Amino acid sequence: MLEFFKEYLPYLKNYKGKLALAIFGMLLVSASTAAVAYLVKPVMDKIFIEQDIEMLYVLPVFIVLAFLGKGVGAFLSSYYLTYIGEDVVRIMKNKMLRHIVALDLDFHLNKHSGELISRITNDISKIQNAIASDAVNFFKSLFTVLGLLVVVIYQSPKLALFSIIVIPAAVLPISIISKKIKKLSKKSQEQNSRLTSSLSEIFNNYEMVKAYNAQEYELERFEKENLNYFKINMKNVKNQQLLAPIFEVVGAISIVAVIVVGGREVLVTHELTTGGFFSFLTALSLLLDPLKRLSNSYSKFQIAVAANERIKEIMSHPIMIESGKEKVEKIDNIEVKNLSLSYGDKKAVKNINFSAKKGDMVGLVGDSGGGKSSVVNLLLRFYDPSEGSILINGKDMRNFDINELREHICVVSQRIYIVNDTVAANVAYGKEKDIKKIKEVLKKANILDYIESLPDGIDTVLDESGTNLSGGQRQRIAIARALYRDPDILILDEATSALDNKSEASIMKTIEELKEKLLVFIVAHRLSTVENSDKILVFEHGKIVCQGDIDTLKKDCDSFKKLYSLT
Repeated sequence: MLEFFKEYLPYLKNYKGKLALAIFGMLLVSASTAAVAYLVKPVMDKIFIEQDIEMLYVLPVFIVLAFLGKGVGAFLSSYYLTYIGEDVVRIMKNKMLRHIVALDLDFHLNKHSGELISRITNDISKIQNAIASDAVNFFKSLFTVLGLLVVVIYQSPKLALFSIIVIPAAVLPISIISKKIKKLSKKSQEQNSRLTSSLSEIFNNYEMVKAYNAQEYELERFEKENLNYFKINMKNVKNQQLLAPIFEVVGAISIVAVIVVGGREVLVTHELTTGGFFSFLTALSLLLDPLKRLSNSYSKFQIAVAANERIKEIMSHPIMIESGKEKVEKIDNIEVKNLSLSYGDKKAVKNINFSAKKGDMVGLVGDSGGGKSSVVNLLLRFYDPSEGSILINGKDMRNFDINELREHICVVSQRIYIVNDTVAANVAYGKEKDIKKIKEVLKKANILDYIESLPDGIDTVLDESGTNLSGGQRQRIAIARALYRDPDILILDEATSALDNKSEASIMKTIEELKEKLLVFIVAHRLSTVENSDKILVFEHGKIVCQGDIDTLKKDCDSFKKLYSLT
């Protein structure tokens, strides 16, 4: 637990004033609670035994002040520690998401989106509970225990020894239970990730679920995972609740010891007054509750420790694609030399070579799995080559700043990302909105007329994933988005596959008109999409088996002829 706090201590340097107020509040609670226990002695001795009338009116004022101090202290400590905890968690969520989005494509392909969502929401919420709630209870209880111990020892060191000597007997079972709680908490968080992943799959593929009448199948899958989650949580609850009877027994033994030994000191040896005995007994009774809360908070911290371990797994994951430092002004040409790429043991691209310059339109064709998409991923530096290199303007692309490089390259793929925002925001995605330019690129993408026919025009809000658009309309929005950035390289990865022949011809005409300012790569299965390319690369089993213009390939390339049944 100390390691957990050490990790989060650096965050506290920005909250010195609020932390000071929280600590003051906890000390005030501790002192006020101790004062309440101590005041039992003069109440008993002065008012009821000595029958001091003056004290009958004076002592109640001090009791009210003690409870007022306790209330004010509780407010200060709870509010400011909760404020600090909530804000630290907000910063953590931002930091974690920043790290996750900076991680390589390979990481995201191997992690379920539902699991990552669970890490940011569920796991960090456990940290939030620990810092914002459990920490308040823990430190407030700790200071209260220390304050009451002062009263207990002051009233009777001998009774104090008898009352607290049994407490170490509770340490071993609490330690064992806390370890179990930590282990079960990690299982619970992992199971919650699976639940989130299951829900994510259902909602992201709802059309398929309905089309295949797979509702019951998905419900059974979810119910099974949900039941496992319930079972793990109930085991955890059982272990947490075991702490209560342990403390009840320890408390009972302590009170019995105090009654026997303290009663003897009051009645036989007269070493303790009646008021002193009841003050001691009150302090001891008040001590048991914060001790119990202290134990509960400690056990709950194990949940946060388990969550923190899962968070660290993500935060410690290295970024493999390292950015270069050179600036990118313009991309004029690309040369691919002896390029290979492996995914684990599988070689996706094998020793390919080609070159292209601004003004060229390069088609990439071949069967699925041939290596076309891998080349796209390499051009975007989603991966680095296993062998060989990609030269931009004669320099290895790894020398360039990766974010600047991607500012000059735009890709439009089959999988279109539409934000639940206006058409204008979707086109200008990530950039400032220039209304005139937005309309220009929408026109080039052959969709402006349709957008302007909508009630709110370019201010029309699109549904999540663009469900209020057709597939072809979504692709046109994506093409407009790419053109809005004025890229040097435009990659169309099956970007016109959802368009009819007329719409595709219109888009390709626009691309051809712009190609003098661009280097265009077109990944396609339809011959019509690439037939006007200056160069076509034919991929087969990760290799480029032929390259040239369409007339050359029709004449000399058997793989190309077979691909389009030209034989």
